[in-house]
Amino acid sequence: MQSSKGAEIRENELSGIILDTCIRLHSQYGPGLFETVYEELLAFELAKQNLSLQRQQPIPILHEGLKIELGFKADLIIENKVLIEIKSLKALEDVHFKSVLTYLKLTGLKLGLLINFNESLLKQGYHRIVNKL
Repeated sequence: MQSSKGAEIRENELSGIILDTCIRLHSQYGPGLFETVYEELLAFELAKQNLSLQRQQPIPILHEGLKIELGFKADLIIENKVLIEIKSLKALEDVHFKSVLTYLKLTGLKLGLLINFNESLLKQGYHRIVNKL
């Protein structure tokens, strides 16, 4: 797939761009805002970098011929390659990591980023989750 930047962009490169953008936003606003605010800011900043994105993308679940239209909503999907789950919590739990892996399996995507903006240093709240397909 070609990015809207006009060249093939890989998951690792995308994750670096996303992390840099998250760090800049976190430096400017710090922890404590609602998840929806961080999502809006991140989507705005990534779009400014000419990255295609989908916000609150409904993802269906298919089970033995049954299609559940709204299995979950992905916070952000960047360039149809990286799924982002945004949190603003005191602490992440195991279920948050497992949920992102489930989302990756349902979408067929390889890389997910779980980002908890409610950390003093964002690098402590940034987690890469890989779907080994």
